[in-house]
Amino acid sequence: MNEAAHVVGIDVAKLKLDVALLHAGKIKNKVVENNSSGFAQVIRWLRERGVADDASHVCLEATGPYSEAVALALIDAGLVVSVVNPARIKGFAQSELARNKTDRADAALLARFCLVMRPAAWIPPSPAWRQLRAWVDRLQALKDMRQQEANRMEAHQVNNQAALIACVQAHLDWLDEQIAQLERNIDEHIDQHPDLRQDAALLKTIPGIGGTTIAKVLAYAGDVRRFANAKALAAFIGVTPRHRLSGTSVKGRTMMSRTGHAPLRKALYMPGLVSLRYNPAVREFGQRLRERGMAPKAIIGAAMRKLAHLIYGVITSGQPFNAAMAGLAVDIQDGI
Repeated sequence: MNEAAHVVGIDVAKLKLDVALLHAGKIKNKVVENNSSGFAQVIRWLRERGVADDASHVCLEATGPYSEAVALALIDAGLVVSVVNPARIKGFAQSELARNKTDRADAALLARFCLVMRPAAWIPPSPAWRQLRAWVDRLQALKDMRQQEANRMEAHQVNNQAALIACVQAHLDWLDEQIAQLERNIDEHIDQHPDLRQDAALLKTIPGIGGTTIAKVLAYAGDVRRFANAKALAAFIGVTPRHRLSGTSVKGRTMMSRTGHAPLRKALYMPGLVSLRYNPAVREFGQRLRERGMAPKAIIGAAMRKLAHLIYGVITSGQPFNAAMAGLAVDIQDGI
């Protein structure tokens, strides 16, 4: 990315945006509402101060729906936008020994981070992918709610509370209907979009990955072709190993990093277990790790990482899962 003459940090809150424009070592601030009118004000304010499309860079933290809307508006206006993992901003603040944390100070911090670190530009997922993510999020929310109600039902049954049992059962029946409808909506949505349908068909060929996991992979990872390689996808999910070795005294146990997309990592846990039994490539991989004395939980984590590599492989190659080819790659990936 070329050096930007203007860098902008935006601290995103539910109701407002704190904007910090950094140019020639000086900061200018503005506060607007976090809505379409506020987005237009920010763009107009930046234009009035000479911010050009080809010489600007905007940084904001990833805060889910509150940051996505403004990021999309700025990109539509022609600005370069980076949506940054909050952990990176926290680390940068610690490196500066920052003592104050206010919305205005955070906006200035984001601008300095943007100037120094030059993060990659954010490429927004297509509307089809964003809609799929919304469906998947809603489905998971209802499943979580159903589990909570099932737990309550068990408690009411133990206490023989007939009226409450009937009330909770009615809610469970409604949730079951809604969950079934959402699952149909997700299937129809994937079928209606050729890119999603093709990727889903490729993922379905990997033993151990079912329809629910396929929807979550497509929704949360987006188009995995955007990652430079399979390791980058594994790092995004947070299933790469974290080593703790330094000098002669620090020899910590290697663990899964867990620095990544938690819902997607959770979605790969059960497929990791299943693939260790039914996916020939992962089964062979896991067997070698057992022979080396690796702990059972670590083997599951390695299987999840292997699945991330297989997911990347089938989608980027456009070829269905091939156990023979995947088995050849296991030797190379043992040390990853």
